[in-house]
Amino acid sequence: MERARQTGDRRTSVDEIFDYLYDEIGTLQLRPGDKISEAEIAAKFGVSRQPVRDAFSRLANLDLLLIRPQRATEVKRFSSKEIEKSRFVRAAVETEVLRRAAANSDAASAEIMDRALAEQRKAIEADDFETFGLLDYDFHNRLCQIAKVGFAFDVIAAEKAKVDRLCMLGLSKEARMPQLLEDHQAIAQAIKDGDADGAVAAGMLHLSRLDTTIEAISTLNANYFEPETGQAG
Repeated sequence: MERARQTGDRRTSVDEIFDYLYDEIGTLQLRPGDKISEAEIAAKFGVSRQPVRDAFSRLANLDLLLIRPQRATEVKRFSSKEIEKSRFVRAAVETEVLRRAAANSDAASAEIMDRALAEQRKAIEADDFETFGLLDYDFHNRLCQIAKVGFAFDVIAAEKAKVDRLCMLGLSKEARMPQLLEDHQAIAQAIKDGDADGAVAAGMLHLSRLDTTIEAISTLNANYFEPETGQAG
């Protein structure tokens, strides 16, 4: 999982703790529902509890931690409702991005996509799940740049971050990297051809790949998901 990091000499203990826990959660060293001790993290970094609380708060704002008074802090479980909402927003934005990318396609953009696909092939050859996940992220960023709507990636990235852990589970357990690469190749080819409808169709198929992952994970690890609330208000 990728994010903006603090640079220069102004990094704080809060930044260090945030980065550590963000990576632990993103790479599934800490799984949905795992409890995190404020005292243990403070001891690990040799700091007081305040910077730990601040890092916890930042992670909670990203919907990665669940903080409840008088109860243990835990890694946030997946929410089916939030996943549906996130995917709806992302599909709407990416549809327009792909249409604009096809309209703006030229030799330079084709070269950009080809380089991105080559990097993904190397990750597959190395069986590097985490790097492939980052390259998947980067590919969608490049599409936004080709479409001349770089700001759209801010929305895509925010929504993608909400399901990154699911994607990582899907990549590591189902070894679907080659399938996702094929999706990217289809998207790139349609854009090169100036085929907006084809690019959108390939893009929506790509997003739908998560359906199988969600079904498999919810069956094998139901405890990774928040319980359904039914009609309760």
